[in-house]
Amino acid sequence: MSKTHRPDGDTLYVGSVQTAFPSAYMPWLSREGIAPTIAGMLYDSLFIYDEDSGNYLPSIGKEWCYVDQDGQPIVTEDGSIDYARLEQIYGDPKHQYLAVKVILHDGITWSDGETLTAEDVYYSFDIATNNTLSNHAGALAWTSDLRHSYTNGVLTRQGIFTYDHGALEQGYEIAEEDRDIVIYFHVNKVLGSVTPLFTSVLILPEHIWKPVVSVENQLNSTSPNEEILYRYRHPVGSGPWVLDTEESGSQQIILHRRKDYHRTQADGSPLITIDTVKYVLYQEINVAIYALLKGHIDVLDNSVSSNYLRLFENNPDIFVSNAPGQFIQTLVFNLNPVASERNPMRDLLQNRDFRKAMALAINQEELIRNVLDGAGLPASAGLMSAALEDFYNPAADSLPTDYDLRITEANRILDSIAPQRDSDGYRLLGERRISFAILGSPGEQDLISFLQIQFQKIGIEVKYGAKGTQPESTYLYPSRFDLTLHGVIFSLSNVDIMYPAHFQTLGRTSNYGRLVHEELNEAIQEMRFTLDLNAKYDLIKKIQPMIASEYYKVPLYTSNVISVARTDRFRGWQVVRGATVLNGESLENLEKTKEGR
Repeated sequence: MSKTHRPDGDTLYVGSVQTAFPSAYMPWLSREGIAPTIAGMLYDSLFIYDEDSGNYLPSIGKEWCYVDQDGQPIVTEDGSIDYARLEQIYGDPKHQYLAVKVILHDGITWSDGETLTAEDVYYSFDIATNNTLSNHAGALAWTSDLRHSYTNGVLTRQGIFTYDHGALEQGYEIAEEDRDIVIYFHVNKVLGSVTPLFTSVLILPEHIWKPVVSVENQLNSTSPNEEILYRYRHPVGSGPWVLDTEESGSQQIILHRRKDYHRTQADGSPLITIDTVKYVLYQEINVAIYALLKGHIDVLDNSVSSNYLRLFENNPDIFVSNAPGQFIQTLVFNLNPVASERNPMRDLLQNRDFRKAMALAINQEELIRNVLDGAGLPASAGLMSAALEDFYNPAADSLPTDYDLRITEANRILDSIAPQRDSDGYRLLGERRISFAILGSPGEQDLISFLQIQFQKIGIEVKYGAKGTQPESTYLYPSRFDLTLHGVIFSLSNVDIMYPAHFQTLGRTSNYGRLVHEELNEAIQEMRFTLDLNAKYDLIKKIQPMIASEYYKVPLYTSNVISVARTDRFRGWQVVRGATVLNGESLENLEKTKEGR
């Protein structure tokens, strides 16, 4: 590999396929493109959720617990949550919330050298709930279970308490020496309410933002003034990396490792040993792959299609990560459109038996083989990964596994609903062919083509419908669609938020087809508000067959996450479920090879 391509031996070169890199770095970045990746490197959340163990790992927060009214921890002798006592104390309807205590790591500093304290945490959550100052709808969603609220910019209910913000008045005694590291939260009586608070909210430096944010100049401003814009472009975070503001721009992003980062390896050595990460922009995946093969970059920060796997065969310097996926690709039916968007064809989708027939026609194994080149797994009709053994309910998968039997059953059902067919074998509604458009992106046309073949076997025509750049506002929220593709992921960490968003709430939510199901709603509410962890597990299992039997969000597959990296300069790449090879575990394990030195 030519050294001329990499003058700095301590730099990890990362190729990223994007339209352009952002030039301004918002403290809470959008979920699009590279923005969340860079945000997670510059800033930290309170904790890191470990899907495998179900534990919250330390980040800014060192430890946490539920506490009683006097601030005493509700824990067992080994320090774990005492769920029985939690239910005994807070199960009483007179209690309107759960109290949570968080202890921060002592001595954390911001990248400008200022000390991070509980007041920074207070400020972050306080402004997240005050849309008048934040102008950030996402922050409102993250903190929806935090019992701290504003009305028209006025604090109407306090639910965050520190030494300087009412902890003693609320009955929580914080010692003088702990004033900078202890904070209390009041949250809704939902066991999962802490998850978005702990893991989604990136903590902001109060001393940077409070002096410049106002009603006129909001934190998330579409027209930032000079002071706000400067802070966007010169982020001050507590994460393991800092932005090189002089060298970064629309074509490259350069991050340097903080030598004083508070998290370390178990032996006290630095958490990360790479000194610099340089993101290089590519606007086309083929060009980026060529750069990787030629050694111009070390890793791609993008998943790649399984179609590219042959390019990397027999190359000893290329590591291919074929990680199990987490997102389930589903086909969503618009079964309850608003009145203005109803028509006779869409009325068919209101018939559960009609939807069942279409679900029967879907052959996941065939889609995985032809669309994913085998790099994926079938997904449960209950939309819970079988890898989550404590929560997955196989009873949700009640349809026949033999595909011939499925097609026979589907046609039997449809013969009783729409028996007439045209000369091409498609079923008719009156004199019109039954035909639906499936909204998708250009990259999903291949999938829709194979679905066309499968649905043709039961006499249903489907076509590709381009969903454009803002499909939610243009098509999905207004009910202006027949069917759409939608990736979903459910786990213990998110069901309290995601189940209502996908199956209960009407309006601007992920319940695109506007499902209304009272029995399912009741089960979701019961699951959300039980404080008995075992009962919560049982209810999650109960809900899965209910989801499956509606044939509303029908699973197509779970695709693997395929990504690639070079091994000649750096070794220690880690395969992480649902992530590309450029993940947090890789960054913490990478070390230079002899050639890299």
